[in-house]
Parts: sequence; C-alpha cells; structure tokens
Amino acid sequence: MSILKKVISHEDIVAINAMTGAVAHPSVPHDQAERMLLVDDDPRMLSSLCELLQDIDCQLVTANCGKDAIEQLKKYKFEVVVLDLRLPDIDGHAIMDFILGNGIDSTVIVQSGNSGINSAIGALKRGAYAYLRKPYQTEELISAVTNALQKRRLEAINRNISWRLECSEKLYRYLVDSSPDLIYTLDAEGRFTFINETGQQLLGYAREELIGQHFSFLIHEEDKDRAHFVFNERRVGERASRNVELRLKCRDTDMQERVFDTRLMNIAFSSMGMYALSSKLKAPEFFGTYGVARDITERKRAEAQISYQAYHDILTDLPNRILFRDRLELALIQAKRNKSELAVMFVDLDRFKIVNDSLGHIKGDELLQQVATRLKENLRRGDTLARFGGDEFTLLLPDLRTREDAAAIAGKFVESMQGAFALSEHQVHVSASIGIAVYPDHGETIDDLLRHADMAMYQVKGTGKNGFSFYDQSMTDASFQKVDLENNLRRALDKGELEMYYQPQVDIRSGKIVGAEALMRWNHPQRGLLSAAEFLPFAEESGLILPVSDWMIRAVCQDILAWETAGAEPIKISVNLSPQYLDRGDFYKKLKETLLLYKVAATQIEVEITENVCIRNPQHAIEQLNQLCELGVSVAIDDFGTGYSSLAYLHRFPVKTIKIDQSFVKEIRSDKGQHPVVLAVISIARGLGLHLVAEGVETQLQAHYLERAGCAIMQGHLFHRALTRDQLTQHLETSPSNLLSRAI
Repeated sequence: MSILKKVISHEDIVAINAMTGAVAHPSVPHDQAERMLLVDDDPRMLSSLCELLQDIDCQLVTANCGKDAIEQLKKYKFEVVVLDLRLPDIDGHAIMDFILGNGIDSTVIVQSGNSGINSAIGALKRGAYAYLRKPYQTEELISAVTNALQKRRLEAINRNISWRLECSEKLYRYLVDSSPDLIYTLDAEGRFTFINETGQQLLGYAREELIGQHFSFLIHEEDKDRAHFVFNERRVGERASRNVELRLKCRDTDMQERVFDTRLMNIAFSSMGMYALSSKLKAPEFFGTYGVARDITERKRAEAQISYQAYHDILTDLPNRILFRDRLELALIQAKRNKSELAVMFVDLDRFKIVNDSLGHIKGDELLQQVATRLKENLRRGDTLARFGGDEFTLLLPDLRTREDAAAIAGKFVESMQGAFALSEHQVHVSASIGIAVYPDHGETIDDLLRHADMAMYQVKGTGKNGFSFYDQSMTDASFQKVDLENNLRRALDKGELEMYYQPQVDIRSGKIVGAEALMRWNHPQRGLLSAAEFLPFAEESGLILPVSDWMIRAVCQDILAWETAGAEPIKISVNLSPQYLDRGDFYKKLKETLLLYKVAATQIEVEITENVCIRNPQHAIEQLNQLCELGVSVAIDDFGTGYSSLAYLHRFPVKTIKIDQSFVKEIRSDKGQHPVVLAVISIARGLGLHLVAEGVETQLQAHYLERAGCAIMQGHLFHRALTRDQLTQHLETSPSNLLSRAI
C-alpha cells in the first residue's frame, strides 16, 4: 500500500453543522480524511490514476492485486473504490461480493477492458456506481469520482439533518412527557386542564383524575391561603410568582406530604395570537395559568441533613468543634450571669496512632466509635461531649458545683478505657490523657479554656499518660520556655552558636584513636553550654532538626578538612542522624554535595542510625542507606539492643558497625559477672563480621571485661570526654603509647 496524499475536507458538513448548531449523525466522519482505494494490477495504470486524481480532495490508497485490496478494505473505510475487474488473483466481481457481504459502505466505480456485456451487468447488479470501459476519457473518470464523492457527502448531510430532526422531536416529546418537574395548566377558575405524567409519579394520582379538579384538591390545609395567590397568578414576565414553596397531598397514605417549589406565569396570549377580546373593555381577557412545579422534598431533607452534619461529627454522631464552641459560648454567658463555674476537658487517646497504623484506618474509625459510646455513658444531663478532631474529644461541664465533680467524671472516663476494645478478631487497649480547665480560674474565654485544657492534657502525656490533670500556671510557663527555646534555637543557627564536639573512639589494644562520634553543643548566651539532649528534642518537634542536621553535616566536613590541613592522621567520624532527616528525600544528595564541596572522602564518614529508623519506613531506609554505601559512607546501628532489635535488620540493612549501648556497659560491675546481653551483642557482631564499639566505658573493670569478651574499640570518660575540634587535633598528634598509659 502507498499513501499518496492526505487532505481532510468536510466543508459541506461543517457548514451545515455551523448553521444549525446540530451534532452530527454518528455516520458522518469528523476527524478522518476521505479515502479512495485504487485497485489495478498494472503499475503504470495505478500511477496514471494517481496523477489523474491527485487534485481530488481525498486520500489515495493503492492496491495491485485483489488480496491486497481486501486487506485494505478490512483495515480502513473507503468512500470510493476504483476497481479493475481483471486482477491476477481475485477478480473484481469477487471483491464486490466481499464488499456487499461484509456491509462495507463504499461506492464502487468499475473500470474494465472487457468488452463483454456480462461483465458490466455483473458489476451493476453488485451495486457499481459507474462502469467505465477501457480506454475511457479522463473526464469520464474524474466526473464519476467527483459525482460519487458529492453524492456521498450530500447523503451524509441528509442523514445528519434527518438525525437532528429526529433527535429534536424526541427531545421535546421527552421534555413534556417525561420531565422530572410537574408541568400543568389551569383555567380561569383554577381547574386543571393539563398535567404531565410526573404528577402521577409524584402524587399517586392518574392524569385523568386530576383533569377538571380544582387546585385546592391537592394543597395542604396550612398552605391554601398562599396557594390561592399562586394558582390565580395573573401577572406576566418578571412580575410573575417565582420559587414559592407549597406542600401537596399525595394519594398514597404511606407517602409523606411532598414539598413543591412552584413557579407560575400567566399565559401571554397577546404574544401568541391566542386571546379573546372583551367587547366592553377592549382588552385581552384572562382565562388560565400555566406553571412548572419542582419536587424539592428530597432537597428539604438534604438541607436538614446537611444542617445536622454541619454541627455533628459523621463518624461518632457527636457534636463537632463548631457546635461545641457555640454551646461553650452560651454556657460562658450563663456562667457569667449566674456567677458559677464550668469545666472544659480535653481528652486525647493514648496509643491510638499505633492501632491506626497497624490495623488500618477502618479499624481506627471503629475504635473511635466505641470510645465515643463509652464516654457518653458517663455524662451528666446537660453535658456536651464533642469530637474535636482525630482522636481528640472535648467535654463541656456546665453548672459545675465543685472541681471534685469534674475530677469524678474524668476518673470515670479513664476507668471506662481500661477494658479491651473488640475490633473484629483483634483485642486492643487504649487509654486516655485528660486535661481540665475551670472557668473562671483558668480562663474566661473559649480559646483560653481550650488552650489551657490542652496544656493540662499534654502534661499528663508527658508524665506517663492514662490519667487526668487540672491546669496550672506552671504549665504555661513551661510552654513559654519551650517556645522561647525554639525561637532561640532558630537564631542560634544564624548567629553561629552551635558547635561540634567529638567523643574519641579508642582501640584499647594499641591505645590509638581510630574514630570519634560527633556530638552537637549549643553555646547558649544565657544558659551556657547545652548538650544535644537539652535542645534536639525541641528541634525534632518543631521541624528544626532538618536545618540543624544540614549545619551538622557541613560542620563535620569543615572539621575533617581542618584536621587534614593540620597534618593529623585521618580518622572516621560517626554522625548521628535523626529519622526525620533520613526520611527526607534529598538527604543523600545534600551529603554528597557537602563531601564534594569540602573534598572529604566518603570513607571518613560513618552514619549512625537507631533501630527505630529500621521500623519506621524500612524500605525507604534501605534505599537511602544503600546509596550511602555505594558512595563509600559506612552505616552503624546505635544503641543496639535497646529498641525493637531484630537480626533481620542486620541482614537487610547495609550495616558495618554495631554500638553496644552504655546502659548495658554500666551494668558491668564485676569482672566475673554474667552480662548476657553484652556477650550476645558481641557474639552477633563477630558472627556477622561486623565492627563493634562499646559506648559509655567509665571504669577499667568495664574496659577489661569488654576486651576479654571480644570488644576492642571503646569510647567513654575512661579515655576522653567530648573534645572540641582543636582539642581532638592535639590528641591526634599524641602518640598511641601515651594514650594507652593514660587510659589504663
């Protein structure tokens, strides 16, 4: 097949559609060029045909045998087929039979060198549009093709017009007969003269039963006065009645009364030439009304439902935050007037996130519903329990006689949480932390009471959970201190108040410093030197841990560069990473860029992660750590054995080093004592071929025990306290033998 020309042209159809605004019949092509198939076994004849027909607005496709022609007919739609009857494999009549047998809509123009009449008769019987006997005049072929295309286009236009007329007729018939609205007309006395089928569907009355009935037959008793003006509307245009709601009675006693939004207009006879003139008044005489009534019963129900949902929590059916604040505002007004007290409780579920993450949100929703049910069982009459959001609930206790009453209800809440919650095959336990604020001692506004109750709740969270506490001014002071510390930490990054210290790691056999753990310190302008434990938790909560970690990576690389410049022997620096920092997608990119910037070898950096990183998002962590290993950075697990220890993590994660936590080292008080956890960690490291570092070594006894057990690399105050960069530089220049004699 060869495609010689492709031009899309449907001007006639497009013009008709543009003029009428109609949608074309499906049989009219829109986005396809008209195609013409030229079938002849003579290449010269095909070439000649293409030359003759190249100015025809049509895509030309050629076939040099019957088989090829049939394949093209199967694949494409052709408006015109110029067919030679004499073909080497399949004759033209067989191809026409194929066209007829498969319902192919193509106009066939036959050309043949056969002078016999039977060929022409056979072609015409098979529906040939024209029969050209070779040799023929060029004008004959062009005229036949042009006329065939024009005929097809006109037929398409006619089909389109017929289709539009048919659709239009069906549309208007549907609008009247099947409209979802009730369409009706009344005579001058208010009797129905027409009503569509919707009246029977909505009201239960057949059309014949309503024709001739007065409109009052359907009107609810309480709406008849209003309906009198609506159904006798005589005004026209914009002054006519609009959107008047009426209740209509239904025939079926099981059906509730339905509410209709009725829009009525007087029939404007003068504009239609359908009016009767009064001989006395010489003016159009009113004799009827027509209107459209829409059933808005479901809308009214939906509005009521929406109004309810706007003030209630869909999941628990409790009042939501908006309704709670409204009721609290009213209760405050009443408490001020009566000079009485009220209490606001903030209830937060403990361990809910664990249940939600492990069992899924559906089970989490079921748990919230069961919690709401238990809490409601302990309410007094007049109390308001609301779901504030997530797993947080609030409680309003108006007309509070004593604080003991609030404490008693809070105690009941805590007690009600003690039993297990059944979530299908799972039995789960959650507790509640409750904060209480009392008006007027703890605040006189809605926001103050809610904020102080929230502070009291977090106080309970921080001291063990599963209890309740009243607000105290000291909680605000502590909160302000946290905010102040956070703000100061933000400024510390800009003012250069952060500094890196280093805890040396010593090979006890040689006394040589083989590495160091990077530790952050804050030179606070008022509070002095702060350890990482005093400010990094706030950085974690506030999200500052990301810029702080960025600074730490840069500072460590700068210090490594300074040691190399001073000629000190290079050592490996261990850097503790926050899980938040590791979760960030650009961590690897930032570390790599920083190493390149300061020309620091990746092998000099060891990243320390905790076991919690392994369980937060293990697959993501594996991907991040594998990238680090490919770069040359090694990975160590810090505090191994204190969290959710699993040998599977050691196999899945690219770990090179295990660090024995100092809590286990501190338990070594006797040279002959049994310390199975320490021995187990050392055995695991040895079996997996991992490096081992013991933290927090403070006594010679601990050092000897660990050395005999197989751990030679240690860090702790027995050897060195955390050192500044310059101090560590001096120690790196000191001989290993001096270090060993000083340590042991």
